[in-house]
Amino acid sequence: MLRFMFVGDSMTIGSAGEHTWRYRMWQHLCATFGGPFAIVGPREALYDKVADAPVSSEYADPAFPERARRHLAGWGEGWRHMAPVIGESVARGKADVLLVSLGLIDLGFFTDAPGTAENMHRFVAQARDANPDVGIVLLPVIPNIRADTDAFFAAEVEHFNALLAKAVANLDRPASPLLAASPPESYDVHRDTYDGTHPNASGEHKLAAAFAEAMHQAWDLGGPYEQR
Repeated sequence: MLRFMFVGDSMTIGSAGEHTWRYRMWQHLCATFGGPFAIVGPREALYDKVADAPVSSEYADPAFPERARRHLAGWGEGWRHMAPVIGESVARGKADVLLVSLGLIDLGFFTDAPGTAENMHRFVAQARDANPDVGIVLLPVIPNIRADTDAFFAAEVEHFNALLAKAVANLDRPASPLLAASPPESYDVHRDTYDGTHPNASGEHKLAAAFAEAMHQAWDLGGPYEQR
């Protein structure tokens, strides 16, 4: 059985009342994966904006099974937050594949591009210490409304994404592959988010598709992404 773990920030954990791109990916895997799989991770809640805490179980589809809601994602968390906990999470969940969307929070509030890349390297090392055969799919920082008006932030995003691509090339191993997912070409912060950052339904599908297409094309896992 292959075990997938979603790792990310507020775009991945989602908030009360949303489907989340994790749900879209679970649907995709159910429809296309050719064998048994599991979703693993130490958390399963959504973020509750009223409580200002990850305490909600109000997914848009109540039929989304609890066993598939697991993740390692947090509102306001980035590479610097996940690097110290990824090893234990991989070990406890026996994760085989990590689907990772991080970086926006780091660059926006905590570290510059080189510092963010350093935490990304720590993350990969810790994940591999826990499972030397782990596969990791990394999504570059995708378009965000702040980059439209903050030239310095936009430059940091571009710099980090270049460092991420370099890391994928340098750190890739046959036993523990690193794979860069391509940002959705049609992703538009005005059409695919509800606030310039967090994905709406169309954005969720596009994020799920980015990971699904990367795994299908590079590793022959699953199939082409279709909206369901």
